[in-house]
Amino acid sequence: MINFQKNKELVLNYYKELDMSSLDRINQVLRKYTDENYHFRGMHPFYELAGSDSVAEIFWKPFRRAIKPIQRRQDIFFAGLNDVDNKTEWVCSMGHLMGLFDNDWLGIKANHKMVFLRYAEFNRIAKGKIAETALFCDIISIMKQVGVNPLPLQTGAEFITPGPRTHDGLLFDEKDHKESQKTLDLVNQMRIDLTGSDLFHSSKDELRKTWLNEMIWFGPSGIGATYTIDRYEEQHQGPFQEGLDNTKFHGHLCRIAEDKYAGWFGWPNLLMRPKGNYMGLTSATDKVGEMRVVDLYRREKGKLAENWIFIDHLHFLKCVGIDLLDRYKKMYP
Repeated sequence: MINFQKNKELVLNYYKELDMSSLDRINQVLRKYTDENYHFRGMHPFYELAGSDSVAEIFWKPFRRAIKPIQRRQDIFFAGLNDVDNKTEWVCSMGHLMGLFDNDWLGIKANHKMVFLRYAEFNRIAKGKIAETALFCDIISIMKQVGVNPLPLQTGAEFITPGPRTHDGLLFDEKDHKESQKTLDLVNQMRIDLTGSDLFHSSKDELRKTWLNEMIWFGPSGIGATYTIDRYEEQHQGPFQEGLDNTKFHGHLCRIAEDKYAGWFGWPNLLMRPKGNYMGLTSATDKVGEMRVVDLYRREKGKLAENWIFIDHLHFLKCVGIDLLDRYKKMYP
């Protein structure tokens, strides 16, 4: 049985040094903790980057110049063996990066107030180094926090997303493998139920097999959060199905579980095209968009109780001809 404690310790030490480092030491910190072939996956406009210096210069330094000092507020932290390939080892962290938004970022105007960048990060560990990172963050939420809403329609609720209701998501200690396997089996069953449908849609009866009726679905900005199976169907699954068509599931790059928590991401998870009014922005088109998605789960009473979702909506919308960042820059030059 693999012990993931050293992997967790590595990532926690990396976060501590990175978050406390000055701008001129960020390259040094990344070189210390990542391997020579470090591969980074980020949301639009960052995409895939090779090497720690590229990641420092293109993502971390501009972000840290804009929002500072950084306070990492983790809500979920766990590790596991990748169920996709049964050999790679990953550590997952979710929460918010909080700071004062004092300088513009990605063309978004600074408001000189506290902002919370919601994030989920998966780090692959190999030979005592971080070999690969997938970092998802909710950039649209930052726009909304400074008072600009680039989206005309949202079906769920918008707020600073909380962590687990049970406040037990930080798995710093080693956990029982049997409990981890129960969680992995449950999310895999849910995945099979969902992807087995041509419509990529689970009926309420199917949902009740793997979800508590009082489920909470914490979606990304543009969709929002929803509570209970009925409202999940009304405020997410229904609009999702009405606005999108020709869905193809491409699977995941990473799928792990520890104790009562599980998570996965794909690159992309889904290919689909708008058939109507998705997020209040799209109309029918032949253009196909990629959805790169993170899902994190908490198990309770043998079913899924909470789900945190990240979608690279900026990338998906750009694929189908809508550049939200460019639109923002033109509106607020």
